[in-house]
Amino acid sequence: MIAIYPGSFDPITLGHLDLIQRGSRLFERVIVAVLRNPNKTPLFSVQQRLEQIRLSTQHLPNVEVDSFDGLTVNYAQMRHAQVLLRGLRAVSDFEVELQMAHTNKTLSTQIETVFLATSNEYSFLSSSVVREIARFGGSIDHLVPPHIALDIYQCYNHNSPMLNPISTEAIPPLKNMSVEREA
Repeated sequence: MIAIYPGSFDPITLGHLDLIQRGSRLFERVIVAVLRNPNKTPLFSVQQRLEQIRLSTQHLPNVEVDSFDGLTVNYAQMRHAQVLLRGLRAVSDFEVELQMAHTNKTLSTQIETVFLATSNEYSFLSSSVVREIARFGGSIDHLVPPHIALDIYQCYNHNSPMLNPISTEAIPPLKNMSVEREA
């Protein structure tokens, strides 16, 4: 059985990769499908995201990386996939994802949506959170693979807080604050 894991993946996070790895154990093949959305201005081009995902999933032989535009169900049919794989972080995700699953079902009765609960350590994680933290110079080294963290730091022109710590000047010693008594 072939599963499509669609998304913008701008950037792909450790949460996405956890879901891909778990999906690769459940399905014969998982196609990570990067959506080309001309209405958004992404941090990375589609080609950059494809390469980032390929590097991040090269250890998973049954994972393929591709891009598409248009309706996800049409892409799934074209790729002979039977399943759309989706991750759920919170109840709010469920509401949106359930609505999309019902809509997709009206477009194609041949495609099922399978939801996987996000692992606890990634339940708060999203690409937008990663971009926001990086934009303000925070460390994202624990949220994305190292090669992607470097790409993101370069986009925001920051040094990696973990890999290239910013040197700080020595803090001068405090002046003696004791008051001398006059004799």
